Amino acid sequence: MGLKRTKLLGIQSVLGINTVGILTVGVTPTAGGVGIASTTYLRGVIMHNTGIATATSSLYVYPSGESNISVGQTAYRLARVDLNANETFFFEANYPIVLTDREKIIVEITQPAAVVGGTGISTVNYQILGDTDI
Repeated sequence: MGLKRTKLLGIQSVLGINTVGILTVGVTPTAGGVGIASTTYLRGVIMHNTGIATATSSLYVYPSGESNISVGQTAYRLARVDLNANETFFFEANYPIVLTDREKIIVEITQPAAVVGGTGISTVNYQILGDTDI
């Protein structure tokens, strides 16, 4: 298989408070229309809070055997950041994170800690950056 430079996903808008799987390797079709994402190389994620409230946004990579995505599990968390209204955060890996069959990218929006303030009820846009084998 050859490495295909394609758009992995379109912008994924998630309304919080919520935990959502946005990409499952071997299941999710690419946004570029070239097929199902197989081995995927995650280079980065852009998170943008489009709402009017502060929210905590978390990024997870779940192994293939894990099926409970109802709540983010800290053992799989890569990033967690408080996003003010209209704030953007870039998660970038120095080296691509390799995801194989049935591994998942999960995002979560929660209420920030009391010292930060905010309700967590906000929409966060996620853009996944990377490549895939097709």
